Amino acid sequence: MIDENKKTTYDESIVIDGLNVSNWESSAVFDSLNNGNVTAINATIAVWEHFTETMDNISKWLHRFRDKSDFVTQVTKVQDILDAKKNKKTGVIFGWQNASPIENDLDRLELFHNLGVKIIQITYNERNLLGNGCWERNDEGLSNFGKDAVKEMNRLGILIDLSHVGDQTTIDSISLSDKPVACTHANARSFFNSPRNKTDDALKLIAEKGGVVGATAWPSFLRKGWNSTIEDYGDAIEDMIERIGINHVAIGTDYTQDQPSEWFDTATSQQGTKPSDLRLQIPENPSHPKGLETPDKMSNISIELEKRGFNKQDIEKILGGNWLRLLKDVWK
Repeated sequence: MIDENKKTTYDESIVIDGLNVSNWESSAVFDSLNNGNVTAINATIAVWEHFTETMDNISKWLHRFRDKSDFVTQVTKVQDILDAKKNKKTGVIFGWQNASPIENDLDRLELFHNLGVKIIQITYNERNLLGNGCWERNDEGLSNFGKDAVKEMNRLGILIDLSHVGDQTTIDSISLSDKPVACTHANARSFFNSPRNKTDDALKLIAEKGGVVGATAWPSFLRKGWNSTIEDYGDAIEDMIERIGINHVAIGTDYTQDQPSEWFDTATSQQGTKPSDLRLQIPENPSHPKGLETPDKMSNISIELEKRGFNKQDIEKILGGNWLRLLKDVWK
C-alpha cells in the first residue's frame, strides 16, 4: 500500500508500459498491474491472429472491462490515461504486434480504430502483406500495400510500432510517416547484437522525427540474457538515452506474465504455425530480470534510475511522460 504522506517519484508519475503481452485470462496479471500502480499499458491483443480471431479478442476484452472494472479501463484517448491515474486503475490500450488482422483489406484499419485499436506494429518477425520482419532472410522494405497502410494509420491517428520490423521496412516506415513513430519494445543493436534490436540509423531517425523508443527488459535482448537483473535493464535504458536523448526514451517491458509454454511455441513459429529455431532462445519457464519479474516490481525502475543520478523530471519522462507526449502527437 502507498503511504499517502510519503509519495515517491514513481507514485507521482504517469507510468506507461509500451508493451505487455501477458496472459489476459490470468487474474494474477491484473493483480500485478494494480499492485504495481501501472497507469497504462500497450496490451497486445493480436500477434498472428487474423480478422475473426482479433474480433473475438476484442469481444473478450469488452467483457473484461466490465468484470474487472475495479482494476482496468479502456484507453482510446489521452484523457483516459490521466483518468486511469486519478482513479487508480490501469488503462488498457489495444495494440497489435502484427498487421495481420486486416488481412488484405485496408478499410479494416478504420474499423479496428473505431473499436479502440490505437497502436499497430507493421509486421511481426516475418513477412506479411505490408513489409518484412526482423527475422526474414531478405528485406525489400514496405510493399505498395504497406505504404498505403502507413498513410492510412497516419490519417486515423494510429501509432506505428516498428519493434519487430526488418531494417529496410523500418527505415521506409519512419521516412514515409507524416507522424512520429515508435519502437515500443526494443534496444540498440550496438548495445546487444540481435536482429530484433534496432540499428543506430533507425533509432536516430525515430528521434529526429519526434518518436519514442521503449527500452525493452526482455532478457534475450539484454547483455546478460536470462541472468539479467534490474541493473542490466538500467544499462539498456541508459544506453538508449546516450544514443537518442532523454526526450525519446521510455519503458517497454515486454512482460509475458503467466503465458504457458504453448504460447511461446506459437509466438516464435513461422507465421504462427511452423515451429522455428527462435523457440530455442527461450527457456520453458522464462522470467524477466531479477527485480523486475512482474509489473508489481516496476517501481524498481524508478529506484534504479535514481541510483544512477537521474533527476525527478527525467525519471518522469522515462516512466511515462515521453509516451504521453507521443500519444498526444499521434492520436486524434
